[in-house]
Amino acid sequence: MNATATSKQARITAITSGKGGVGKTFISANLAAALARQGERVLVLDADLGLANLDVVLNLFPKITLHDVFTGKNKLEEAILPAPGGFSVLLAGSGMVEYSRLTPEVRDQLLGVIEQVRPRFDRILLDTGAGISDVVLYTVSLADEVLVVATPEPTSLTDAYATIKVLATTQGRRDLRLLVNQSSRTGEGRTIRGQLQQVVDRYVSPGLDSPVKLEFVAEVPVDSAVRDAVKRRQLLIDCFPGSAAAQAVVAAAARL
Repeated sequence: MNATATSKQARITAITSGKGGVGKTFISANLAAALARQGERVLVLDADLGLANLDVVLNLFPKITLHDVFTGKNKLEEAILPAPGGFSVLLAGSGMVEYSRLTPEVRDQLLGVIEQVRPRFDRILLDTGAGISDVVLYTVSLADEVLVVATPEPTSLTDAYATIKVLATTQGRRDLRLLVNQSSRTGEGRTIRGQLQQVVDRYVSPGLDSPVKLEFVAEVPVDSAVRDAVKRRQLLIDCFPGSAAAQAVVAAAARL
């Protein structure tokens, strides 16, 4: 992609995780609000097509979703909604089994939507599903950069490693970013990044043309304010801006 195209097109960041329940959608929504505060025009596209929950996090009740756009019932413009926090969202309908597999139709529809919205925004965050299904991998393939969200739990780290390995080997990704959520002590995120990097250096990079690098973006600490914000269905950086977790998300947005 040349420089002139880049200046007019949104930068697309896929926010993904190896496993569910690591707070990926929560991070996506709050990062979007923090980026919007920096003056960016931001769109979050709920790309977890089968198990969408961005609407729940933001307390939105969409009448029109991506499903309506895909089926031709509504125009794309009608599905782009303003969200609290000063950014826009494109929500997926929940429980749509037909989008749990990557059919040629789903592939074309997703690509078409992204091509249409790309010139209108500075940044598009793709809140992907968890894991390495073909739908998730295809969604990630549409992004300029990837942010992997993990927690310090062993299962989350194992799945984060699997995701990094698949993205490196099937998509040629050599630079990936890591955000560690729910860290219990300062510095834990950097330690985890170091551990993952070691495993990647040992088992993934040797078979590739160039080594895979993990860039540490932020650690978001365990914080009771997060639970309160989620219960209220509000953005953490709006209702508890002084909390440690909110400040960590704002710092992450600055690094992105």
